[in-house]
Amino acid sequence: MINFDINPVLFKIGVFEIRYYGIIYVLGFLIAFLYLNNKKEKLGLNKDDIYDLIFYLIIGIIIGSRLFEVLFWNPNYYFNNLLDIFKIWEGGLSFHGGLVGALISSYLFSKKKNIKILKLADALIIPTTIALASGRIGNLLNSEIYGTITNVSWCFNFANVEGCRHPYQIYSSLGHILTFLILLKLSKKNYKEGYLFFTGMFLFGLTRFVLDFLREDPTWVGLTLGHYFSLVLMIITGYFLLK
Repeated sequence: MINFDINPVLFKIGVFEIRYYGIIYVLGFLIAFLYLNNKKEKLGLNKDDIYDLIFYLIIGIIIGSRLFEVLFWNPNYYFNNLLDIFKIWEGGLSFHGGLVGALISSYLFSKKKNIKILKLADALIIPTTIALASGRIGNLLNSEIYGTITNVSWCFNFANVEGCRHPYQIYSSLGHILTFLILLKLSKKNYKEGYLFFTGMFLFGLTRFVLDFLREDPTWVGLTLGHYFSLVLMIITGYFLLK
């Protein structure tokens, strides 16, 4: 049993505060920039193009993940607290919404720069996996997204939360790290454009589907909303992988 009660705020000056959650997201985008900048010649891009791509991704991911959180996960709360919709520093960014936002922004960027979307997607999937792994640690430091109540020896006691919980955030982070290692190995071989991307997306859906049985969320017909989104993700990406 682990008692977990970490202040999510790194430091605060007046109304201005820096949270671990925000720092981790910045690091995720920095990792993506460094990785893509190293691949820019293969993509036919220059350094300024990579800056533009990261900007597109930041906007797409934040808007997509927040919209999914507001519309699908906590609509009653946010519709009664409209100003809280903009408080992204307090957490509440949907995994599936972030993926959708990243896909849309990447597509728009590829059209603007006239490059193949699948080629760009293959380059993006690896840094995306690392960013997702670090993002789950941000969820842990923010004391959000709880696992189900359990009596395993490594369960976490969160402040003001009933029962000792599965550390879902850590499980999810490890799942993304495993996906990263698989993709890294696959990236050393030559496959058709899009194969790496669709493999990563399928693994995102698979790990999320399996782990969500240990996440405390409302269920419909025995499955959570995350389960259903993940099933759709696996079906779509599985179809393209088979092709």
